[in-house]
Amino acid sequence: MRVDIWSDVVCPWCYVGKARFEKALRAFGHRDEVEVVYRSFELDPDYPKGQRDTVVRMLSRKYGMAEEEALAADARVAALARAEGLGFDSDRPIGNTFDIHRVLHLGRESGVQRELVAAVNEAYFAQALQVFDRDVLAEVAADAGLDYGKVGEILDGDAYADAVRQDERMARELGIGGVPFFVFDMALAVSGAQSPETFASALNQARPRRG
Repeated sequence: MRVDIWSDVVCPWCYVGKARFEKALRAFGHRDEVEVVYRSFELDPDYPKGQRDTVVRMLSRKYGMAEEEALAADARVAALARAEGLGFDSDRPIGNTFDIHRVLHLGRESGVQRELVAAVNEAYFAQALQVFDRDVLAEVAADAGLDYGKVGEILDGDAYADAVRQDERMARELGIGGVPFFVFDMALAVSGAQSPETFASALNQARPRRG
């Protein structure tokens, strides 16, 4: 069984949804038969590359709310993340995620994508690191098992750009308008940061489809 997960690395709901899915997967009796693939989805593909801000200021500007309101909105998601045992820093930065998605494709090709997603999540959400900066991202990726120099080469070029765009085309073809979005064997879909019980049900429903 393969589970394809469309997500963005700056999406807090993806962070929470990932934790809940993994809780269900750990309890799934056939977890060794499950391949998990993280697919690219940019929440804001037009965000200027190189522009830096904080999430709270971005939310305030985007939705026309006071920074206190934006902080309160972020705090509600933070509470859900912490309930899953996750670190969460509301002072984290925001930036364009396209290059991070390219590195995640390198991680998949190298067999460490799940470790890399976890490392980027930890660096970004729990430590509020500037993962949009080349050297910071390369260090995080190296800690997850990739070669620092290789990551630098990827970031300095355009490798895996087509792979990111292909994932996003697939998302459009599937009608995915928001993330996280989980597709089980390209046959059964679960949208959003659902409960572990919902993910467990999906895993159990999807497995018999393999015949």
